[in-house]
Amino acid sequence: MGNANYNSLQASLKRTTGPLTLLASYTYGKSMDWASSIQEQVNPFDFRKEYAISAFDLKHNFVFSYNYELPFEKLLHVSNRLTQGWAISGVTRFSTGLPVAFQSSGDNALVQVQNNGVNSVSIDLPDYNPNLGPLNINHDPRTNPLAFNTMLFSPNALGTFGTSSRRFFYGPGINNYDMALHKLTRLTESTSMEFRFETFNTFNHAQFDGAGAVDGNRDDTQTFGHILKSQPGRVSQVALKLSF
Repeated sequence: MGNANYNSLQASLKRTTGPLTLLASYTYGKSMDWASSIQEQVNPFDFRKEYAISAFDLKHNFVFSYNYELPFEKLLHVSNRLTQGWAISGVTRFSTGLPVAFQSSGDNALVQVQNNGVNSVSIDLPDYNPNLGPLNINHDPRTNPLAFNTMLFSPNALGTFGTSSRRFFYGPGINNYDMALHKLTRLTESTSMEFRFETFNTFNHAQFDGAGAVDGNRDDTQTFGHILKSQPGRVSQVALKLSF
């Protein structure tokens, strides 16, 4: 049992001019549900109480890709295997982060809806009091280890489910560049060899994104509200592929 809905605006633009191919795609969307996976249990007394942003929701997602055939033949006025087949390509992505998921792993609600193996997320939520101050959302743990103001959240009172929503704001987003330099060399009519030098997170940008990047479990007193995960730094690789 459950209910979910997704609405979005999706746009794309492709342009090819001579040796250059560009593709840009943008999605502005929102996904809402009662439970985002089998791990999340639904309140048996009020199904809609768990209705919130989906765990996998990305509000803004922009992806830009390109491929440019390098004009070494024109620049050097030479056409041979050394000057042919060179290109540079890449994928750039900017997106908002995934939502921060809140929970209390105890059973202050006193209904025995706790971790039972597969259903590993209790329906208990912390109490949220916005009157105590601003939420102070922070996406850079290098300036402050806390992703939000944890003083606004407290354990839910006995006999209650907690006043916080499961998810209502987002963690750090993505600012990533992947690039590649590659060369395709024709050896015979049916055989070719491709050389690729690729870098992922080319500019070694710190990215504290991903599912569970921000701890929203109120019972984890040492890490609650902290940004715990980051994507790998720059990764480079060289590849050689023979096609026949």
